[in-house]
Amino acid sequence: MSQYGSAVEYSLHCLLYLAGTGAGSDATTARSVRDIAEFQKLSTDYVAKLFTRMEKAGLVTSIEGLRGGFCLARAAEEISVLDVVDAIEGQKPLFACREVRANCILFDETTPAWSGRGVCGIHAVMLQADRAMRASLAQSNLAQLASHVAQVVPRAHQKAARNWFEERGAARGRGARNRG
Repeated sequence: MSQYGSAVEYSLHCLLYLAGTGAGSDATTARSVRDIAEFQKLSTDYVAKLFTRMEKAGLVTSIEGLRGGFCLARAAEEISVLDVVDAIEGQKPLFACREVRANCILFDETTPAWSGRGVCGIHAVMLQADRAMRASLAQSNLAQLASHVAQVVPRAHQKAARNWFEERGAARGRGARNRG
């Protein structure tokens, strides 16, 4: 079983679609939840829940209006992978110690005090691993991920994706004018 669910992965991908628009964007560069969901073939409700969590954590901000949506709340360099993990999953530990050392059959009904003294050696190793993992996630940021994606995804596909989002945003604006 993985430590973090697919929600973290989807959230990071969602944020990558915003990374090119920059922090403090306006309605012309905001991305709608519906468009991001459709682009990834995901449920709009599911993506909306992810954005609600990310907004509460201060990672994204919403832009009101027909051509509104979400944009990054701060620069991509300032949003770490750990920020996203914590926003989506919370700060759950890597390991939950069950204090197994107190369950020895030789203890009968009374567990001796020495058996539970100090931090369990296994738990200590897991705490160290947890700190190292969190430190590693904190060192990686959205801008680095976006840079990697830009290197591996063909430019034609990047342009097609950007155009798709821009056309969707523009169509929402035209729809309002045509109804008025």
